[in-house]
Order: sequence, then C-alpha cells, then structure tokens
Amino acid sequence: MIYDVIVIGGGSAGLMAAAAASAGDAKVLLLEKGNKLGRKLGISGGGRCNVTNAKELDELIRHIPGNGRFLHSALAAFGNRNIIAFFEEMGIALKEEDNGRMFPVTDKAKTVVDALVNKVRAQGVDIRTSCPVQEVIYKEGHTAGVRLRSGEILRSRSVIVAVGGKSVPHTGSEGDGYAWAEQAGHTITELYPTEVPLTSGETFIQTKELQGLSLRNISLTVWNAKQKKVVVHEGDMIFTHFGLSGPTALRCSQFVVKGMKKDKTSTVLLTLDLQPHKHADEVYRETLELAAADAKKAIKNVLKPYVPERLIPLLLQQAGLREDLTYDHIPKQQWEELAHRIKAFPIRVNGTLSLKEAFVTGGGVNLKEINPKTMESKLMPGLFFCGEILDIHGYTGGYNITAAFTTGHTAGTQAALNEML
Repeated sequence: MIYDVIVIGGGSAGLMAAAAASAGDAKVLLLEKGNKLGRKLGISGGGRCNVTNAKELDELIRHIPGNGRFLHSALAAFGNRNIIAFFEEMGIALKEEDNGRMFPVTDKAKTVVDALVNKVRAQGVDIRTSCPVQEVIYKEGHTAGVRLRSGEILRSRSVIVAVGGKSVPHTGSEGDGYAWAEQAGHTITELYPTEVPLTSGETFIQTKELQGLSLRNISLTVWNAKQKKVVVHEGDMIFTHFGLSGPTALRCSQFVVKGMKKDKTSTVLLTLDLQPHKHADEVYRETLELAAADAKKAIKNVLKPYVPERLIPLLLQQAGLREDLTYDHIPKQQWEELAHRIKAFPIRVNGTLSLKEAFVTGGGVNLKEINPKTMESKLMPGLFFCGEILDIHGYTGGYNITAAFTTGHTAGTQAALNEML
C-alpha cells in the first residue's frame, strides 16, 4: 500500500498532524501501537484536557523554557489562537481559567479526543490501532515508508514521527522513535524528567509530618551551589511522603535536575516563601502585631492565621523560639529569624521521581537537525518530527500541548505539500 503521508503515533501531535495532512487531497495513514487514540491527551489537565494557553505569543514561548524559541515559525503559522479556533469550529466550546489555561466547557478530555478522532476520520484518514511500527525505512537518502512489527511494509515518501518521549509510558510513550531518528543520522540530546515531583531527604519529609499539607500562593526558589538564584516560581504546592509536588515544584524540577548535574552535587537548596508579596520587615511587623494583640496567648497559637499551622513548630524551632512563649518574652533577634524563615523556609531536595513518573520528557531529537518552518529532518528528506520526541518542553498549563499541536500541524501541512511537489 502506498500513502502520501504516514503518521506514527496517535497522540496530540499525531492526531493534529493527521488532521492537517488530510485537509487537502493527500492520502494519509495514522498508525498507533496502542488500542486507543489520544490516551495521554485523555488524561491531561487532570482528565479535563488543557488544550492550550491564551497568553500572548512571547509570554507563551517564555513558558516553554526547553527551546521554546524554536517554535516561533510554527506558532506564527498555527498558534494558540488558531488552536482555539480549530476546536471551536468543530463545535468544542472552550473556557479560559486561571493563568490563561484553556479547557473545554464540558470539563472532559474525551470531548477533545473524540473531536480530533472524528475529524481525521471524516477527512478520510486510514487509522490502524494496535499496529506497532518496527522501523522507518530509508532508501537512497530519502524516507521510503515503514515496516510494521508484523512484517508488513507500507510505502510513503513522507513519514511523520509523533510517538512522544519516555514520560507516562502506560500511554504508549516508550521512546520508540529515538532509534528511528538515530538510524536517519540524528542525535538525541540527553533525556531527563521535567514537570516531575521532587524528592527530599529532609527529616520533616522522612517523618511525614508535613505529608498532605497543601499551600496556595507561595513561591519556590531554586539556588545554585554559589548561592545564586536560578529560578523563582509562584503558585501552589503540596508536601508529599517523598518530597514536594504541585505546580510550583513541578516547574522547578528541570532546574533541580540541571543544577545537580552542572554543580556535580547530590542536593539542591530550595527556599519556600509563604508570603511572596511581602518584605521580611513587613512580615516581622505584622506577626509581632498579632502577638501584641493577644499578648497572653502562646505564639504557636498567635501565628495560626498567618502561616499554615502544621509548619509553625518547624518555623519556631528553626528560629530558636519556644512554642509557649508569649508576647512579653519575645526576643527581637529570634523573631527577626522567624520572619526570615517565613520568607525563606529551606528545603534541600536530592532529585526527582523517575522519567517514567514525569509529565514531560526533557531532551530529544536535536533541534539543530530540524527545519523549524517545516519540522522536516535536515538529514533525511521526507522524515518529519513533532511533539514530545523533539527537544522541546514547557511548563504544565497548556504549554506542552500547544507545542504538540503547533508542531503537529506544521509537520502535517508540510508533509502533505512535500508529496505534491
């Protein structure tokens, strides 16, 4: 069987690539090794599917710290506004939530997955599920098709690899595509987990005394070995039995991984700011005023409206203050230290959960070897890449799916044009 375009992988990028490639007259085949299309898309955004982010283009790219600038051309052709219009034209109403996150009004990822699958079917795409690919065939310096594990050979001079990275492997992302890329001469930059919970050996983590404590509107700062700020992220987080999770911890994770490697260290210092919009002097004054207003009450009780109750014993201990102290006996120096701890509670982390447990894979096909305007290989004509297999990664919040959709649309559009030349 000969096709104009073969797309390998039925996730976000692959479905969008198939939709874009089949928008004209191209004969398109979509291959998925699992028994279901859009599995990772179906569990994204907590099962609600955060389809994109409404931020302006420059801000959007800033939230894709893993080579987001590579996406300028792709986003100019098919950016977040186009993604929103694409789904709304299919009858999928979207709504904007905090920080620009766009969700279907139904709050169900299935709505998005079904719409994409129905579109590619309606446009005549041949779909084969439970159909694993063994290899991409290259012949005389050009892409020639694919060989399935069954031994069947399918011909095409345009093949789009959209098989994802190595994160969330139960959805089918097991890193199959890296070998196919290497066979075409591509280099794969080192793979590492991003958007992944952090692990810590701190006593208060190991004793689980803070397990389940959820914090809102805090900030986390990552420090390097020279005690310089690497990055600060503001939002929510949660203490777990192994360390830290939640949006801010996930966003810090790639900087922890890179910091440990760069500084050749086994731990990285993070500081937690419980009052990110207040100066330490303001914290000192406000907490002292609280104590003064209830002068006979023990400070451990006075502080309850100001900081999370479960953190109070640790904060007081680190500041050298007894829990039963009252206002009249507060030592100035230790209270200043308390204010400092509220602003910078230290947490040493010793790594992250594994790549399999990460939301996103860092690293991938080297972008120097990919044409940013077409997503075509510079080394093997007719070979295209899109989605997480590329060395691109963003924060959670709709940025990774945006990267998948925009690269998928570009790859699909260009692969179809490639066959018409």
